[in-house]
Amino acid sequence: MRARHIPLALAATLLVLTGAAGCVPPAAPVSAPSCPTGARVVGSSIEDLQRAVDAAAPGDVLRLADTTYAGRLVVSASGSDAAPIVLCGSAQARIDGGDATTGYALHVDGAAHWRIAGFAITGASKGIVADAASDIVFDRLVVEDIGEEGIHLRSGTTDSTVSNSSVRRTGIVTAEYGEGIYVGSAESNWCRYTGCEPDRSDRNRLVGNTVSDTTAEAIDIKEGSSGGVAEANTLTLSDVAVVDSAVDVKGNDWRIAGNRVTSAGIGIEVQQVADGWGGRAVIEGNTIDAAIDAYAIDVAGAARTQGSVIRCDNRTASGAEVRASLACTP
Repeated sequence: MRARHIPLALAATLLVLTGAAGCVPPAAPVSAPSCPTGARVVGSSIEDLQRAVDAAAPGDVLRLADTTYAGRLVVSASGSDAAPIVLCGSAQARIDGGDATTGYALHVDGAAHWRIAGFAITGASKGIVADAASDIVFDRLVVEDIGEEGIHLRSGTTDSTVSNSSVRRTGIVTAEYGEGIYVGSAESNWCRYTGCEPDRSDRNRLVGNTVSDTTAEAIDIKEGSSGGVAEANTLTLSDVAVVDSAVDVKGNDWRIAGNRVTSAGIGIEVQQVADGWGGRAVIEGNTIDAAIDAYAIDVAGAARTQGSVIRCDNRTASGAEVRASLACTP
């Protein structure tokens, strides 16, 4: 029997998370609920898990068993605005795709209104991919030992959140594709994913995550994406990375705020790689330690005339003013 009757405390939390579609809520700590008492525990095989997810209906609460699910999971059913579907687990629950050279460990494909929380994901070319999804919360997940990117919101995925999660050891097969958290897709891939139109993966929020040991950017925001927030994350780009910045912003109207960034190269970079993109970023309140010969914040090339703002409250860990390519704005 499905656990469709959500406890009142859980229902209240879900309503807070759901929010109004079409606007960016104020950035603040976000957390999906822990697995509530009475959640339906899924069987211990990946086939059991896939069947449960396929049959899920609005308001269902599914709990992973404390085991390793060997295989890949596809989420394509949808909850509702008032009754999202919850897929949760403990730190002892894991989805292991088994091969870091191919596939997606968790693919959210065209689904809406899910809260996915609390377990680990490993063993695939891409850890989590969300395609054409909306109102998905990925919370308190561990994504590790991935061949390419850890978490990718793509193909017009909107109004979704990655929060309180740990992403580490990405790019172990293909270093240049080893981003930690990746939003949108490059212009060269728009014909593949979005009918040759910009990949408008808009109004997404990246809040309170820890990203480390990536071979590409800790956070990469592509041209085509607008109106998102990256706030209160701890981001480390080591000297083994094959890129030059911990955070790369190529979309429009992104707010990059309150992050702790440690980089062997540039800390935060804003670029224009496609006409009409790479504009109006607001960069404020970050603590950034970059390479001694690199900018902590670099609004580069043509992006310098696109209205981005660097606030004067960005500092190094010692409290010094950061080195930036544009004068700061109080």
